[in-house]
Amino acid sequence: MTTAVPSLKITEIFLSLQGEAQAVGKPTVFIRLTGCPLRCHYCDSEYAFYGGKRLNLDEILETTKTYGVKHVCVTGGEPLAQPEARTLLSALCEEGYSVSLETSGAMSIQDIDTRVSVVMDLKTPASGEVERNNYDNVDLLASNDQVKFVICDKQDYEWARFKVEELNLTQRVSEVLFSSSYEQLEPTQLAQWIIEDKLPVRFQMQLHKILWGDKPGR
Repeated sequence: MTTAVPSLKITEIFLSLQGEAQAVGKPTVFIRLTGCPLRCHYCDSEYAFYGGKRLNLDEILETTKTYGVKHVCVTGGEPLAQPEARTLLSALCEEGYSVSLETSGAMSIQDIDTRVSVVMDLKTPASGEVERNNYDNVDLLASNDQVKFVICDKQDYEWARFKVEELNLTQRVSEVLFSSSYEQLEPTQLAQWIIEDKLPVRFQMQLHKILWGDKPGR
């Protein structure tokens, strides 16, 4: 009996510069999966909630290969909303890529290939989805993973600062990332708060938005 090749619903596959996290600035293939159970107020990828095209694993890998770069980011939507995302992540690792996964933190990261760098976005109060955080994930984080906070206002900042300490995040993962919500909080204001508190986190700005603005597929 022939084994069926796994398939996933894909919104887009494209080459750009990684705009965030440890691989920032590096040419990266983005595989954007369709669908997300969250509705964060600041979401910049609502177009990935619906639609998409179903591609089998071989088609995804072949398309990724045509771009000829080392780094691959699996993103969404929420990639882990599709069970076969784990299969895709492992397959990319087997092909020799440096693989990262952008996930909301609302769905379990259990059984993610250990070669993948998980970039988990803990949702702040102003996101509108703070109650969706799955804190069981914290114990599953590894030293090559990263935790991101998108900060919308001072309340978000204070909440995130507390969570960093409460969950001992700087000791668990390679990077704790703070970024300001695009066109909602001035980056200089967030930077000043971090400096004043000498917070042991990495301030970041979304490089892709500085370069191309709020455009899909960048």
